[in-house]
Amino acid sequence: MLHDIDLILTLTGGLTAALALGFITQKLKLSPIVGYLLAGVIVGPFTPGFVADGSIATQFAELGVILLMFGVGLHFHLKDLMAVRKVAIPGAIVQIAAATALGAAVTHFFGWTWAEGMVFGIAISVASTVVLTRVLADHKALHTPVGHIAVGWLIVEDLFTILVLVLLPAIYGAGQTDTAHAVEAGMGVWATLGIAVLKLGVLVVFTLVAGQKIIPWFLGYVARTGSRDLFTLTVLVLALGIAVGSAKFFGASMALGAFLAGMVVGQSEFSARAAADALPMRDAFAVLFFVSVGMMFDPSAVVTGWPLMLATLGIVILGKPLAALVVVLLFKKPLRFALCIAVALAQIGEFSFILAQLAQHLKVMPKEAINALVFASVVSITINPLLYQSIDPFIRWLEKRGWLRKPAPIDLKKVPELDAHSTRVVVVGYGPVGRTLSRILRDNHIQVVVVEINIATVQKLHAEGLPAIYGEASSREILHHAGIEKAVGLIIAASSAASTEVVEAARDLNPKIHILTRSTYLKENDALLNAGADAVFSSEGEIALSMSAFLMSELGASDEQVDRERDRVREELFPQKQDIQEHTKITSTPRNDPVT
Repeated sequence: MLHDIDLILTLTGGLTAALALGFITQKLKLSPIVGYLLAGVIVGPFTPGFVADGSIATQFAELGVILLMFGVGLHFHLKDLMAVRKVAIPGAIVQIAAATALGAAVTHFFGWTWAEGMVFGIAISVASTVVLTRVLADHKALHTPVGHIAVGWLIVEDLFTILVLVLLPAIYGAGQTDTAHAVEAGMGVWATLGIAVLKLGVLVVFTLVAGQKIIPWFLGYVARTGSRDLFTLTVLVLALGIAVGSAKFFGASMALGAFLAGMVVGQSEFSARAAADALPMRDAFAVLFFVSVGMMFDPSAVVTGWPLMLATLGIVILGKPLAALVVVLLFKKPLRFALCIAVALAQIGEFSFILAQLAQHLKVMPKEAINALVFASVVSITINPLLYQSIDPFIRWLEKRGWLRKPAPIDLKKVPELDAHSTRVVVVGYGPVGRTLSRILRDNHIQVVVVEINIATVQKLHAEGLPAIYGEASSREILHHAGIEKAVGLIIAASSAASTEVVEAARDLNPKIHILTRSTYLKENDALLNAGADAVFSSEGEIALSMSAFLMSELGASDEQVDRERDRVREELFPQKQDIQEHTKITSTPRNDPVT
């Protein structure tokens, strides 16, 4: 019972502190990760007040790592990396090499071994996925050439780090605290690496080949039950099961197993919904991961450890970005382009701590390494958005002094106009209404992306070569996969999907989008309009119009009488409010013939 109380206290105390400090840092326009790390410091054993149970926090953190890696795998697409490979791959390799060399050289002055310094250098070479995507998205650069290269660069760093996570236990694992022990056992380090790589190859082949057949089939089987709870549970079991299986049967890290599981699911039609269902769990446990890292930071160590902390910070915000800047400039990219990539990568995050925790567990890294990493992470994540914001003023300052030539003005006559084929509309639901509206849109050369909860319908659309996303439109992740940010319109054609949550999410992701939705009952219209819909069409009201017109015709009324009665019914059912008229929002569009 006492252990249960400790568990609840650790979970509650850790999340409460993370919520409070995460909220504060968010309001200060900083990354919430800074707040989560500081929350860990507050509930840690080195500060007064409430102290969370470190072992319990670490166990929750391991779940966070598994789900983080599963999420990375879900969003990993080889084609995205190949599109920017000419810059991203050599750039990442050079930056990793530079950070590793700097880390080893600097720590050697503090009495570390070269092996410890190299592992430390690798740990600070990789940037935070969360921070990088957030900074780029805030500056509208995520879906630009700069964003594509930066994300591709980060993928290479992640893959290299995953390889290190696999090889470290093989070299320094149980019974082999160093390579000398492996040599004494008659294996040698190369034999150890060879066996580890062989096991890794078998795991990858088994997961990607067998998994691509079994996992999508199983997800499809569960999806056809229509149970959201079962599908979410299946995603969680796959992530955890393959992660644990990788460690137990192949000697690989659980992080790698989770990454491979995410890759398999990410290549299927279930990727969007799996990401939407896994994100809440991933985010919750990932918060605890950062809290557990912050708990290891000893504020009193700053008094004696500040030289190492400042040296680590210098590598992160000066050494790493300088290496990236040189590489990008060598590929003849503009200075602003190179600075954006370099600055976006000038921070460290989740992978740094995952690797550091493993290295410390294997006794490959001194205890003071965690303090240096946490310090460098908090400072670099805090100032990273500020550094990115300073790029444009810095460029203008150089241009003003004539040290940088201004780019040639764009000839607007040479900019191609947007053709009709690039116009996108997201249609939610592919029943009779959705199919009809989608056909009309396609006939007018408008791209349609369907969001549908019926997996059989999604698979049929895919077989016809039509874009479709499996999942619920109330999820922002699903709408993002459908490309809502670039869409000109959203049509909610399924009555079951018509909700204020969908409308609010779409309006928040794309304030300029035009939203048409249906409702089942007239009483729902006001809520949908207030949520941001431009027009609402009520099934109840349309049926009343249609039946009224049919009844009048059956009673022998003339066309003029039918139209007059239809207008009267419309005024009774769809009263136009002044505030709605001002925003040109209507409850249904006037039409000559009733729509059934």
